Amino acid sequence: MITISIDNTSPVPPFEQLRGQVAEIIRSGRFQPGARLPTVRQLAGDLGIAPNTVARAYKALEVEKLVQARGRHGTRVVDSSDLPKTRRADLLAEAAKRYVSEARRLGADIDEALEAARRAT
Repeated sequence: MITISIDNTSPVPPFEQLRGQVAEIIRSGRFQPGARLPTVRQLAGDLGIAPNTVARAYKALEVEKLVQARGRHGTRVVDSSDLPKTRRADLLAEAAKRYVSEARRLGADIDEALEAARRAT
């Protein structure tokens, strides 16, 4: 079960909270390529926000090439193998930066971080 929540007390706009959470879920692999996201109306109702807020977040995810809107077939997670090489390289660099940042926060050196990444595959 994947949980998405909106903090109404946060200074971060709801659409950005939603975009960021869904992007992280996709990048972490918890939404598999081809997975269908909830409809705009369904997610808006579940989160208690306006449908236009969800639509704006989905549009931003589409611009990032993380999802693709397919009309009546819904919004689906893009298969990263279909991405242009430059976009895939950009996304990989972003993921590497997040990983290195977390490894440093944990006090790991580069060799420990690389070994952990090798073991994870």
